[in-house]
Amino acid sequence: QVQLVESGGGLVQAGGSLRLSCAASGLTSSSYAMAWFRQAPGKEREFVAASSWSGGGTYYEDSVKGRFTVSRDNAKNTMYLQMNSLKPEDTAVYSCAARAYGGADPRAASYNVWGQGTQVTVSS
Repeated sequence: QVQLVESGGGLVQAGGSLRLSCAASGLTSSSYAMAWFRQAPGKEREFVAASSWSGGGTYYEDSVKGRFTVSRDNAKNTMYLQMNSLKPEDTAVYSCAARAYGGADPRAASYNVWGQGTQVTVSS
C-alpha cells in the first residue's frame, strides 16, 4: 500500500523556521516526482514546491522562492521542506504528493498519491 506521511508542522513565530518531512512507504521515492502543496482555511489548495523524480530539478511558487527549500533523501524514502523566514500568510495545512517519474510539476492533478497533511501556524 502506497502511503505518504507528513510530519514537522507546528506553531512558530514570524521569522522562524520549520522543517517538514514526507516519509513514503510502498513506493521507491527515487522513481517518483514529489511535491508540497498547502491549503489555508477558506482558500484553495496551492502549489508550494516540487522535486523531479531524479531530484535534479526543483520548482517553487513565487512567494516562497528564497525562503523554502525542497530536498529529498531517497535512501530514506523521504522528502523535506525547509521553511525559513516564515510569515503569517504561510499558515496552512501542508501536504505532500507523489507520482511515478515525471518532472517538478506544479499541477495538483498530476499527482496520484497524497498524504494527510501537517498543520503549520505562523504567529505575528
